[in-house]
Amino acid sequence: MKHFDAIIIGSGQAGVPLAKKLAQAGKKTAIIEKGNIGGTCINVGCTPTKAMVASARAVYQAKKASELGIEITDVKVNLKKIKNRKDEIVETFRASAQKGLETTKGLTVFHGEAKFSASKELTITTSAGKEEKVTADWIFINTGATTVVPDIEGLSEIDFLTSTTIQDLEDVPEHLVVVGGNYIGLEFGQMLRRFGSQVTILEKSNRIMGREDEDISNEISEIFKREEIEILTNTEIAEIKEEKKNKLILNVKSKGKNHKITCSHVLIATGRKPQTEKLGLELAGVKTDDKGNIIVSEKLETNVKGIFALGDVKGGPAFTHIAYNDYTIVYRNLIENTNYTISDRPVPYCMFTDPQLGRIGLSENEAKEKGLNYKVAKMPMSQVARAIETNETLGMMKAVVDVDTKKILGASILASEGGEIMSVLEMAVEGGITYDRIRYCVFAHPTYSESLNNLFMKIED
Repeated sequence: MKHFDAIIIGSGQAGVPLAKKLAQAGKKTAIIEKGNIGGTCINVGCTPTKAMVASARAVYQAKKASELGIEITDVKVNLKKIKNRKDEIVETFRASAQKGLETTKGLTVFHGEAKFSASKELTITTSAGKEEKVTADWIFINTGATTVVPDIEGLSEIDFLTSTTIQDLEDVPEHLVVVGGNYIGLEFGQMLRRFGSQVTILEKSNRIMGREDEDISNEISEIFKREEIEILTNTEIAEIKEEKKNKLILNVKSKGKNHKITCSHVLIATGRKPQTEKLGLELAGVKTDDKGNIIVSEKLETNVKGIFALGDVKGGPAFTHIAYNDYTIVYRNLIENTNYTISDRPVPYCMFTDPQLGRIGLSENEAKEKGLNYKVAKMPMSQVARAIETNETLGMMKAVVDVDTKKILGASILASEGGEIMSVLEMAVEGGITYDRIRYCVFAHPTYSESLNNLFMKIED
């Protein structure tokens, strides 16, 4: 039985850099991966989807180029070529990550599925069925999450799409029904609409993006309606039947009324769950919550000393950059003897619809729930000079500030390059820069961030 100082299960955005850094610090390290090196982000998440979003935006820009005086008479979508480009980018990123692991001294890479057989003992099963047992002083679980498949009658009988399988399509669906009106569903829904599909989005609650403020949700809904994307809220599927290939009949209940939807494809985008079921956590004594998320301390350690969980598998914010930050915290604490925790860290995120939604800090709803003394600054992108010049006037900027301290509590930036504008405000939050200083800050003209001057002028002191 081989013994290591550290073993990482999963080669996602926390696992890969952690494995390399621990090995470089002189620790005998192993990393175990059952699939492709790079985890969700590189293989089926951020990298491929944003490559495809770029193609969808190019179609959209070409079709509205006449508004800028550019006449483009024929725009054709070659989904197979889009897929090939996406695959080439993924392969480049994956190969780079794999080479980085394989060339790191003191690091062993195992290709197989890991399962606990004791507290600090793992059994690795390869695709050929061979087993090998390994032990370690430190074990880091970075196994990520997978698609939640809802219990819908008839769903298991059809070849439904997930956020992974939809990326392998080579023909544009005639009519795509998206089940779930949140980040993943909205990104794919808009993308496929721009490629030429008829798109219907079904959301069981009373509005899409329930985590966001209602005005942001409504603004996104209006933007989608402009692109002739149908959004049905308060809607659930009772049953799905396949009449013939690429003809599905959905019996739905929408706002208390029953009706049928005929479509060619169904995308399930109702959320994700942690990949913990096959880890044998009970044999290690590692505790999970009722959803299967691994319970961790503020320093990312489980209830078993020396076993840690990083990224989506522990629940909480399911973002690549959070997984990466998890790695930096555990590495610095264990190797550099620092005392970092995950409490009170900023959680920025960006939904890559067009326009993008960049978010940081508290929403207005959250500030209200906390009983804070706050004010709100709002401004439509139609009042932003840069947006007018570039013909990107859809969306809005919104910031929540503390009346007493003048600190920025949070922001929602629904705009072209909304993620980049949000990042400017995140730096302000991190640096303690108050909104009254940003109001008169000198930004380069004409930039999107310059409009933060005018945004905070909306607040009356």
